[in-house]
Parts: sequence; structure tokens; C-alpha cells
Amino acid sequence: MTYRKAYQLYSSRNFPPLADQLPILKDMGYDAIEPWLPAYEADPSLFRRQLDDAGLDCYGFHMPLAGLVEEPDRFIDIAQTLGATYLIPPYVTTEEREPTVAYWRGLGEKLARGAQAAARHGLQVAWHNHDFEFVPLADGSRPIDHIFDAGGPGVKFEIDCGWIVRAGADPAAELEKFADRIVVIQTKDTAPLGTKQDDGWTATGDGIIDWAALVPLFHKTSADHIVTEHDNPSDWRAFARRSIEHLKALGL
Repeated sequence: MTYRKAYQLYSSRNFPPLADQLPILKDMGYDAIEPWLPAYEADPSLFRRQLDDAGLDCYGFHMPLAGLVEEPDRFIDIAQTLGATYLIPPYVTTEEREPTVAYWRGLGEKLARGAQAAARHGLQVAWHNHDFEFVPLADGSRPIDHIFDAGGPGVKFEIDCGWIVRAGADPAAELEKFADRIVVIQTKDTAPLGTKQDDGWTATGDGIIDWAALVPLFHKTSADHIVTEHDNPSDWRAFARRSIEHLKALGL
């Protein structure tokens, strides 16, 4: 199975103007852009026109959890403007997090309410992980499990394999465990732990993750596209090109 491929625009936020990057990414073979706030916020209609002009789609976008809780209609409107299916809250700050089961279950319940609102418009809500969701709480349980248990089946998952490795967990195990919930796969790769260059991130295929071993597990998920991402590349073009070439070489 080959997947549609998207590029997380956060990867090249330090190399504006972003609109100039779009035709370059299209030429590399990308099908879509996964934007983050504030890339699309000032004028979603203009952002959509820029995507259309470049021949790119938007399958999903990152957004604040607070936006899903407090302004769901605004972000549903943005999704409809961009032609996106997935509303993806990706983060809670260190200051917001509490090391309790109740906090993480509460987060899952917030996602569930947002998912119910989105579903009325044919849209879905997916949580995007970092490392902290896989760090056990005092009782040995994990935030990621509480999020999805409380969120119920309506809350989907954009799995970020790189952050799972950074957390000391196994992406293969998580791909299997959450196969029915995973709708987007981020193929973020990490250099050997302790690497300082580019904050230790690298292009897909140049790091320590065995992507070939994970490919069969990708096919068992409900994912309909793959997203490349790098948190701080010194050369965004080299990262984007190398990553998509590796995915194609894997038959993805």
C-alpha cells in the first residue's frame, strides 16, 4: 500500500516565506501540507488559495487544545476552509500538565467533546503525541492510555514515532496497540540520543529508527496518510527531500 504524503510545515518555520516553499514541496512529490498555528490563522482562505495554486492539499492541521475546547466552531470552520478532515491538538505545556490520572483523563474527555462537535461536520479529532505521554505516572500507568481510555473511540491518534523513541518506548508496540485508532503516522526520525546537531532530529531514514521493520505495522493501522516532520532542521529542503525519498524507497 502506498500512502499519501504530507509535510508538516512547522519543520520549515524558520525559513520564511512559507508560501514560497509550497511549490518546492510539490515538486519533491508531496501531496499535502500539515500546517500548524499560526501558519493558517491570519487568513485561512488565503492559505487555501496558496495550497491550491501549488497543487497541494491539507488533510489535517495542528491546533491548540484550548481552541478545541473553547472555540470548536472557529476551528471547524477553518477545517472546512482548508478542506481538512483532521483537527489535531498536539501539545500541552509543562505548566499545564499535572502528574495525575485525573488530569490526563480530563484531557481525554476534552478531546471527546471536541470530537463529538467535529463529527457533526464529518470531521475527526486526533491527538498528536510527544514524549511525556509515555512517561509513567507514580502508579505506573501512562498518560497516553488514560487520554484514549477517557476519550473513547471517537478520539483518534496521530502517532509521532520519533517522540515515542525519545520517551524510551517502542513505536512498534504502540503501532500495534493503537492500530484501530491511528489515522495519521508521523515518520519523525531521531539521531542517536545525545546528538546536539539539529536538536538531535534528522531526516526519515537517517536516524536510529528501523522504518523497514515498522512498515508492516503501518498497514495494520487505520492511517490514510504519512507526515514527515523535523523540529529544527538546518536545511529544510534536504530534510524534506531525503525523507520523502526514503518513504518511497520503502514502498510507502
